[in-house]
Amino acid sequence: MSDIENNWFREVQNDLWPGQSFSLKIKKKLHEENSKYQNIKIFETETYGTCLALDNIIQCTSRDEFSYQEMISFLPLCIHQKPQKVLIVGGGDGGVAREVAKHPLVEEIHQVEIDDRVVELSKQYLPNMACGFKSPKLKLTIGDGFEYMKAHENTFDVIITDSSDPIGPAISLFQENYYKLMKTALRPNGIVCAQGGSFWLDSENIKNTMKNSSKYFKTVKYAVTSVPSYPCGHIGFVIASDEDNVNFISPVQKYNSSELDLMGLKYYTSNVHSSAFALPRWIEKYLYE
Repeated sequence: MSDIENNWFREVQNDLWPGQSFSLKIKKKLHEENSKYQNIKIFETETYGTCLALDNIIQCTSRDEFSYQEMISFLPLCIHQKPQKVLIVGGGDGGVAREVAKHPLVEEIHQVEIDDRVVELSKQYLPNMACGFKSPKLKLTIGDGFEYMKAHENTFDVIITDSSDPIGPAISLFQENYYKLMKTALRPNGIVCAQGGSFWLDSENIKNTMKNSSKYFKTVKYAVTSVPSYPCGHIGFVIASDEDNVNFISPVQKYNSSELDLMGLKYYTSNVHSSAFALPRWIEKYLYE
């Protein structure tokens, strides 16, 4: 069966989540092309707004994208004592850049995205996310994240990897040598945060990713957020620090409601930050024992 049939998009990925699919009713097809790296689809849905799918896997919808973007950004930013210089690897839709730019301590954002077509199409069809590219703090580089970090040792306070799932062009971003490279690109006491998948579907992959990370970082944790358009309705993040005994659960920077409103945050709060690390007993035992 095609991924689009009778005006329904079906997200079917037998390698990553066998035996299940997620469907969205299409209101209008906006764009489709094969870039140098992947298939790109953008369509307007009946209930989730505009949707971006890469290689037939949903990356974001305008209805719920802010949950993912805010959490992958503000979790590491509010764990670090002074996140002045940030690197984003991936994030071609601009959503993470939009959120990182809101943090008052961030002075420079460097982003490297391999697929320029995702960037350009997001500017056209996802302007509320791609507005992140307009930040004066941001310098965007179209290129390979591995090569970029090799050329920028001991440079960043926080590195955020906003990747697609571990298949196709993103698979290398979940492997051991990637965490080794991130370690070299960090300043002392740096923090890294990467898309980590759903524990209902990817528990073995999450554990392997955390194991790879722990070879180079002293403290490694897994946190979750709610995103209805993702498989199982949530997604997680692998967060790591080269410091011993970092308190990931209690954010260093805490913002009141007025400050959160001024920054335009809709999901992240200090309480949500802390609760993101609270896991069901079975997955906590599996990941940490």
